[in-house]
Amino acid sequence: MNFLNNKKILLIVCGGIAAYKSLELVRLFKKQGAEVKTILTKSALEFITPLSVTSLSQNKVYTDLFDHENEAEMDHISLSRWADAIIVCPITANTISKLSNGYSDDLASTVVAASNKKIFLAPAMNVRMWEHQANKDNISKLIEFKYEIIGPEIGEMACGEFGEGKLVEPIEILRNINSYFHNLEINNKIKALVTAGPTQEKIDPVRYISNRSSGLQGYEIAKCLSENGFDTTLISGPTNLKELSNVKTIKVKSSDEMYNETIKNLPVDVAIFTAAVSDFKVKEISSQKIKKYMGLELNLEKTKDILEYVSKHNSLRPKKVIGFAAETENIDGNAQKKLVEKNCDWIISNDVSRDDIGFGSEMNEVSIYYSNNKIEKIKKSKKSLIASQIVKKLINELKTNNGKSSN
Repeated sequence: MNFLNNKKILLIVCGGIAAYKSLELVRLFKKQGAEVKTILTKSALEFITPLSVTSLSQNKVYTDLFDHENEAEMDHISLSRWADAIIVCPITANTISKLSNGYSDDLASTVVAASNKKIFLAPAMNVRMWEHQANKDNISKLIEFKYEIIGPEIGEMACGEFGEGKLVEPIEILRNINSYFHNLEINNKIKALVTAGPTQEKIDPVRYISNRSSGLQGYEIAKCLSENGFDTTLISGPTNLKELSNVKTIKVKSSDEMYNETIKNLPVDVAIFTAAVSDFKVKEISSQKIKKYMGLELNLEKTKDILEYVSKHNSLRPKKVIGFAAETENIDGNAQKKLVEKNCDWIISNDVSRDDIGFGSEMNEVSIYYSNNKIEKIKKSKKSLIASQIVKKLINELKTNNGKSSN
């Protein structure tokens, strides 16, 4: 099916022999009913002309960061806001280096830096350039920044050499973009709920029981779900994180508040419980500050297990229930036990005894335990990239199983 009709596509063309294929890409987008605007870099002008692009796109071609014919608008802002998606095709090693290091010295790189839209990169270069360690490092950084890389392919190149570095065919690039908009449309009908952060269980007016969770992993998952079209609600314990745009956020403090808000916001299709909910709370909270000379003895009781309650409650249970397991020992055994005992579809575990990942860190390293006994590990990465991979796996599973459990 065609999901490109009436979509606004900004195509950025960089210099390289494969630039001529961008003309075919413009033609294909137009054939599917998309509106296309184009930016040609200075080096791209050595391979194709603005006239050839304009004749196909029926739109102005942009080349200069400072356009004296259009001084009323800042093109790098207006173009980035106009587009529904941005495709850089072909993208050269030089532009990859620019984007990965935050350089903005021309219209193309400035538009990308200013954009709040999904950005797709289709590389094309000599095999040795593609395999160069500097280029590999730059690509890794762009993936962490959530750019979508399309290709390259293995094949014969214009220079006569053979290997990885050949531009993906325009029809395949079109299919990737069409699939992106298809997923957005499907996911827009899916309601997702994410819990994140710690909880605070009061002892007296100035003291509480809590933990070191920053909430970052949960926030990144909620953000990624929203970016992929999910109707997302985030229930957050106390954090120092900025509120997310396009995500309904409910702030709570205690485990009881988080439990109540979770139940209130059901039913949903997907529930992801990343919150580090306190396991215990004080039975009797003191109405006055407890003085040091009085001593302190705490009579504790267990808090409600939100994950277990939701996962085992037939009338409320989402189609997909994903729990997190913050462990310090026997990580595999504890995660698998939690998966079964709490009736989850997935358990995602991480080792919080380490200082370089987990609580208080921008990095994480997780293992996903599925209810069909499959285990997948995601290597140490930024939490934003971990979130992206988790959401991508979730989308694939929902698509494969039509929203049913992997069992």
